[in-house]
Formats: sequence, structure tokens, C-alpha cells
Amino acid sequence: MSTIRTPAVAGMFYPADPRQLADDVQQMLSGAHPNGLIPKALIAPHAGYIYSGPIAATAYATLKPVASRIRRVVLLGPTHRVAVRGLALSGADAFDTPLGRVLLDTDAARSIAHLPQVTVSPQAHALEHSLEVQLPFLQAVLPDFKLVPLAVGMATSEEVAEVLETLWGGEETLIVISSDLSHYLPYATAQRVDHDTVQDILKLRQPIEHDHACGGTPISGLIVAARKHHLAPHLLDLRNSGDTAGPRDQVVGYAAIAFTG
Repeated sequence: MSTIRTPAVAGMFYPADPRQLADDVQQMLSGAHPNGLIPKALIAPHAGYIYSGPIAATAYATLKPVASRIRRVVLLGPTHRVAVRGLALSGADAFDTPLGRVLLDTDAARSIAHLPQVTVSPQAHALEHSLEVQLPFLQAVLPDFKLVPLAVGMATSEEVAEVLETLWGGEETLIVISSDLSHYLPYATAQRVDHDTVQDILKLRQPIEHDHACGGTPISGLIVAARKHHLAPHLLDLRNSGDTAGPRDQVVGYAAIAFTG
């Protein structure tokens, strides 16, 4: 009997109605400008779509020219609700969204299961939004892919990089790191802090601290892997909730970054 993870934040972070969700995602993707990059890895934000959706769309729009060859997405995001040591697989066979079912790559999951930093925690995935909110974008852009979702808790950059290395693959494998930037700073302060964080990422400097990016651990692991594989990061979009849909006294920062070979 297969195990399905059902959506936890549909109707909160994004529309629960399939048609409305599909329309919203397509509208955001249409508003993103193509940039000609062919990414091996992306960093995309994970707030409610009204806040971070347009920035995430800037990242996912880069996939359009190569969408047909991407067959596996390795998706890493931080845990917000359940403490985890290392990187947690879900133990599920599929993740559902209002747009349909995403099958998990169980062979890929087995290939990393022997690593000491990899665990299985359905609880870490059950209510976690950082991975879930990326899925409708992936479903909208990629015609046929399987997913390797990992909820990242307390881990070193090298532990994350080792998992990425095992799953690296070729052009059929895309890596997505889900992370927002600074949280609840005044607008001008957030702009300065987020600019500095992005500069660290673009210069492949790690570790990225958690108060500067909630997905700092998976980002740091990607930086280690990017240095080894000679990937070049490119900033696609950098805004905050004060630019999109929120007040400016306390904002959350969002970046879209593509890593190319």
C-alpha cells in the first residue's frame, strides 16, 4: 500500500482550488523574464505566493527551455516545525498537491539511505511548507519528473554536500534549495542584510547563517558542492515582502539564484 503525503498549506500559502492555483502560477511564470541560463541548481523562496511567488517564478522560469530533459528534482528545505538531526526523507511514495500527484524517486532515496546523516521522518514532512510550496511551480514547468524531498535539520555543510553528491546525476537531475532570507527586519535594514547574504552566496562563501537565511544549512551544502563542480551562481531576483504585498516595518527577504555549469 502506497503512502501519500497530503498538502498541509493549500488554502493558506497558495490557493487550494486547482484552477485558481494553476492560473496564479502561470500568471507569475508569464511575468518572469527569461534569462538564457541553464541551471543545475536553484535557490527559491517559500513564503505565501502573494509575498514570494513572483520571486520563485523568476527561478522556475529558467527551466522552460530544458524542462523536457529534467526527470528528477532533488528538493531540500529547512524544517520549521519538527526538529531533525541531519536530512530527513519522508517515507512516502508520493506528495499530493491541488495540481495532482508527484511521485517520489524511491530508487534515489534508497541510494542515500545508508548515509549516517540521512533519516526517515514522516513527521518532519507532514506539516512542512518549505518543500510543499515549491511543488506547484515544478508541476507547472516540468512535464514529467520524480521528486527526492529532504527536510534539512541540524547538519553540517559537508553532510548536505555528501547527499547532493550522491544524487548529483547529469542534466536529468535538478537541485532546488528552498529558503527565504532575513526575517522581520525593517525594510532598509533587510535590503542591506539580504544584499550581503546574496553576495556571500554569489562568491560561494559559507556557512550562511540561519538568521540571514532560514535555509542556510542546505544553501551552505550547495555552496560546497558548487565549488567542487565549478558551478557559477547568478542572481535572478532579490526582493522582500515590502516590495510585493506586505508592510515595510517588518519584512521577509526573498532571492532567486541559479547555479550553472
